[in-house]
Amino acid sequence: MGKLLLRWLVLAISVFAASLVTHALKLGFEVDVHTIDGALKLLIGVAVLSFLNATLGRILKIITIPLSCITLGLFSLVVNAFILWIAASLELGFKITGSVLHSFIAAFVASLLISFINGVLGVFLPDDKDD
Repeated sequence: MGKLLLRWLVLAISVFAASLVTHALKLGFEVDVHTIDGALKLLIGVAVLSFLNATLGRILKIITIPLSCITLGLFSLVVNAFILWIAASLELGFKITGSVLHSFIAAFVASLLISFINGVLGVFLPDDKDD
């Protein structure tokens, strides 16, 4: 249970860091953590993002296996961006603003950054084999 909470916090940190980078790039991915309520909403939003990625994301990745094979797996990045876009539309701690195309580009870049930062920070977490 402790590892789950630790991974949840690492993902929240990744989302926050991605929002800082996308803000510097003038994209519309925003996180509001100026208050305790905002930080709690971010944690809830990260939990919703994880749930959507584990359920709807898996289903979409299975359905789009032919496209992923053709693009050598790069289409899964589009699926990740779509899941982030859906989670951000709920405005639970993070949101994406702008037109449809601009907001999808923001979701795509943010999902790439979240995956990268989460992977880098995940190196410092204990392995599941230690149980």
